[in-house]
Amino acid sequence: MNPLPSLTLILGGARSGKSTFALTLIPGETEEVWFLATAEALDDDMRQRIDRHQAERPPHWRTMEEPLDLAGALERTPAGAVVVIDCLTLWVSNWMMKIDSAEAAEERLRANAERLFRLCRQRRVICVSNEVGLGIVPDTHLGRAYRDCLGRINQRFAAEADDVHFLVAGLPMKFKSSV
Repeated sequence: MNPLPSLTLILGGARSGKSTFALTLIPGETEEVWFLATAEALDDDMRQRIDRHQAERPPHWRTMEEPLDLAGALERTPAGAVVVIDCLTLWVSNWMMKIDSAEAAEERLRANAERLFRLCRQRRVICVSNEVGLGIVPDTHLGRAYRDCLGRINQRFAAEADDVHFLVAGLPMKFKSSV
């Protein structure tokens, strides 16, 4: 079996197939897989989405729900496990909604991301995130702050990642490769 790169980033638009593609990157014989979920079931629609995602995963995978402290959650996974973080998009949103100031939220995100990068070098991690900078400019301050913050976080993850994939309509394009 070829080992996975230390950090893989999967980007794409909404419903582009990012999460499904992430699952295909994990070798079938991998015994221990942890799924770190950042989504919160705040309404029926989100609960249904979460249920659909859970049904796609093999039953032996472990799931940890953590909307904010991804670095802490990653620390709690076994060192030899493959870890899927799905998704950075909601992680950023969770922080933006928790803290009154978009700037303060981004500061906390950056600090947590730096800690996360150090831990990613000790594990095999696949991160999923939306690319939200390809659409129209949001008409609210919060919308623009969110788009900008997620864009900067995605750039930082892409710089740290060994492999970066971009999905469009379920079709993956490799933007960066460790091989």
